[in-house]
Amino acid sequence: MTVLMVALGAAIGAPLRYFTDRFVQARHDSVFPWGTHAANATACLLLGFVSALALPGWAVALFGTGLLGALSTYSTFGYETFRLLQNRARFLAFANAAASIAAGLGAAFIGAAVAGALAG
Repeated sequence: MTVLMVALGAAIGAPLRYFTDRFVQARHDSVFPWGTHAANATACLLLGFVSALALPGWAVALFGTGLLGALSTYSTFGYETFRLLQNRARFLAFANAAASIAAGLGAAFIGAAVAGALAG
């Protein structure tokens, strides 16, 4: 049952990541990977929210592991940062790494705080 919940969530999260990335990337001409950054920050915000709730195991597998795990993409973040370094865009590579970590941690904290406030 848990594996099915993870697979179902991932089936939703992976296309959602793709469309989020394409939607954001199509709105600027910068080489900075804003699409991946937006998908990862959104996933961190929602995972912070979900993690702070007292959800049953199946819901954690569906939303936390499956959907939000597939929405975020550490491998693409690593690859895009590496590509920036290869193209000698060192400042953008550093900014991508620093901003992704800061935004992810901050978003997870905010998500957990909002969930905690709503749950009382």
